[in-house]
Amino acid sequence: MTIRLRRYTDLEQAAAPLIAVYAKVREPLLHLPNYAVPTFADRLERHGREPGFVVVIAFDNEGNPVGYAYGNTVEAGDRWWTRAEGVDPKHTTEPCLALKEIGVTVPHRGTGLARRIHDRLLARRTEPVVALMVNPTAGDGKVQRVYKAWGYETIGSAQPSPDSPPLVMMLRSTR
Repeated sequence: MTIRLRRYTDLEQAAAPLIAVYAKVREPLLHLPNYAVPTFADRLERHGREPGFVVVIAFDNEGNPVGYAYGNTVEAGDRWWTRAEGVDPKHTTEPCLALKEIGVTVPHRGTGLARRIHDRLLARRTEPVVALMVNPTAGDGKVQRVYKAWGYETIGSAQPSPDSPPLVMMLRSTR
């Protein structure tokens, strides 16, 4: 099966397939307030208006979305950084690509698709680093280990909202 990756910088064009694939990827968690589709849609609307917004969506042969990642540029003082704990201020002085979400549907997990989407998202970015927040219990720690294998290092922690679990912040070069 051939998977096609499509890059968007306009949320209006990406919203419908992005929300559809999010609901498939996060299906087991949708009953939790932080993962509910309306909560995601609200976050997405806010993120879509932020500087440097970019989305990559993977589509299968039939045009169905099967994976995604999105993020935007954050600067020093951005709420992304103000919610962080234990982060060395040197990490917050340059523009950074904040990877807000990444996921692939169950049939495509373990195939390398998430890494392809990730790398396409980072392609042509001008920020020197990319940061993300990960639930350290996701997949019994497997998700965080995957990010570590991709070159991310732990730099601190965060709890973006009261409904969010405690998260680990990780960072790596965009190159």
